[in-house]
Amino acid sequence: MLTAAVCGALFASPNVDAILAAILEVTGDSGCLLIVKNYTGDRLNFGLAAEQARALGKNVELVIVADDIALGQGSHARGIAGTVLVQKIAGHAAEAGASLADVKQAALDAIKATASIGLALTDVNVYDPQHETRLDDHEAELGLGIHGEPGAERIAVEKLDALVARAAETLTKHLTHGKHAIMVNMLGAVPVLEAQAIIDALARTSLAERTAFIIGPAPLMTSLDMYGFSLSAIPAKAAFTEALEAPVEPWAWPGIAPFKDVQTKPTPSLPETFAFKASSNGYVEKFIRQGAKILIDNEKDLNALDALIGDGDAGSTFAEAGRVILKDIDRLPLASPQQLTATIGRLLARNAGGSSGVLLSIMFSTAGQQENWRSGLEAGLQRMHSYGGASPGDRTMLDALFPAIAALQSGGLHEAARAARKGADATRTMHARAGRAAYVPLAQLKDVPDPGAEAIARLLEGLAQP
Repeated sequence: MLTAAVCGALFASPNVDAILAAILEVTGDSGCLLIVKNYTGDRLNFGLAAEQARALGKNVELVIVADDIALGQGSHARGIAGTVLVQKIAGHAAEAGASLADVKQAALDAIKATASIGLALTDVNVYDPQHETRLDDHEAELGLGIHGEPGAERIAVEKLDALVARAAETLTKHLTHGKHAIMVNMLGAVPVLEAQAIIDALARTSLAERTAFIIGPAPLMTSLDMYGFSLSAIPAKAAFTEALEAPVEPWAWPGIAPFKDVQTKPTPSLPETFAFKASSNGYVEKFIRQGAKILIDNEKDLNALDALIGDGDAGSTFAEAGRVILKDIDRLPLASPQQLTATIGRLLARNAGGSSGVLLSIMFSTAGQQENWRSGLEAGLQRMHSYGGASPGDRTMLDALFPAIAALQSGGLHEAARAARKGADATRTMHARAGRAAYVPLAQLKDVPDPGAEAIARLLEGLAQP
């Protein structure tokens, strides 16, 4: 793009000596093209520096960019972000080995074809404690300059779509027929997410129908901390698009891309929730229905318990898991523990909410990969521990699950229920090192059991009853 850039003071033209020094530093036998924005100070200082360089035998040419359409195109139009497009196109011609005259002509062609408009919700930050902003919270400005010059019009702050449409429609009136490349320039204070939202809003304007390529959104010519954007347009003819597509070294140049609808692809086929044929087992069905009822019946109590130390939804999470399983109990492979745990794992993954639902899904999904349901639950618990990051003693439902599943390996449901209750009660005095409770003051946790551990204990106690 440029071989050199010359910096002045804040929002001021660089002085003649600085410009002349840059010319002398980079100008070889082929000469030098100065690309100057249409401001009085810039025209005077760059013009004088060019004359001094010529007097020293340097071949220097100068072009003036006046792309701002806010006050009408002509000799008084300001040079704003469209200048970057001129620099890119002229730089491409120079890189390709064109003569100074041809590089200048490429720049002039781009200048003549380029139009820009800016819109902002704030004026610039001039780092002056005495500076008073001219816009209140309900005003925006259309057609303002990059140095904080007032805009052509103050408008009401509206939703993003309306503001982008206002700028786009203003620009469209100044465009020639045919498709264009549109540069979306951020003026310094717009976050990345909102910059993307501007592109989304642009896609719903009349300008979108005239847009073949998009450049940005990116901060290409900023006004320091101005909260706004500008749109620049140039016809999408081959000479311009070839230059705009050419690679360059400056990291700030975002490149140019076709402007089209978001491209989507169908998601890959996911495993069926009910991958196994339904089968019956009266005992298992009764067991599942009883367990689901226990979780649903304890919903309010567990939510109230969770509200003391969390967000008050633990009971609903467990109850929803029960409802999900009950809803499709007729589709479950009840006669095969391995297939049953695998199916419950997928059911919970796709329907149960909260971290507890996901953790239980991990446990059952892993258990479904084992032939023996006892060792499967143990393996599932270890996987839950691995992914969730919590350990026994961290005040989570693992404090009830670990001792309960260990008891199941050598005993029965009654032993598991006693172990789970002991583990849940122990959480009353534990320091929380995982989950939401880790952010709750210790005094607030005192004598309150972990809701997840309590849910497991109540579930197993209910199932152990005759």
